[in-house]
Amino acid sequence: MRSLGLLLCLLAAIGMQGCAGTVEHWIVNTRVNQGDVALQNGSMKEAQTAYSLALRVNPLDARARTGFAEASADLAEADFRKGDFDAASTTIAEAQKYDPQNVRLQALRSTLEDARLKREIVIANYPTYGRAGTQIRMSYSTLNELTKAIVLSLKRFNYTYDTQDLTKAIQDSYELQIEVAKNTNRLIAYRQLVESGVPGGEQSAQSTAPVGSLLPLP
Repeated sequence: MRSLGLLLCLLAAIGMQGCAGTVEHWIVNTRVNQGDVALQNGSMKEAQTAYSLALRVNPLDARARTGFAEASADLAEADFRKGDFDAASTTIAEAQKYDPQNVRLQALRSTLEDARLKREIVIANYPTYGRAGTQIRMSYSTLNELTKAIVLSLKRFNYTYDTQDLTKAIQDSYELQIEVAKNTNRLIAYRQLVESGVPGGEQSAQSTAPVGSLLPLP
């Protein structure tokens, strides 16, 4: 009787393990399929999450590992384009845990490290570059206000039919053209400044023509 009881317990345990394995397999398949669909639809964050949930259940699943690396590479590249080096680096490191030989991830890491090094060198040696870039961005942001003013004048004319509204739109349009030309020249000078490696300090701003036209911005 005792032997029979032990046998029954053993069979029950085996059955439970088989059932658990089936459930885990179903969960992994479901999450991987969700990831594949999200990946096809271009929803990289959603795809990464689905593959990550699959990996929590089975870290060795090849489909989940490959999908996670692919989605993560897209996310890291997007962060890199936005200039968020830290987020891109974290995403790459996490993905390489599952696919360390992934060529794309390796290339992204190399590109990121080169860009980070270049940025650190520029910031350390030419601190005014960052300030100049910020000023240029602010100058471009004011163009939006002029554009909004033009659109507002045109909308107003639609129900007033007052030519003064058109006159105002034309004046703002001329001003917009002037500001666009100014900002373009500043942008060209900024590129020349960075490419030349001129420090861009106060003394350089007084002695170098391109820098003088850029720092400080009028």
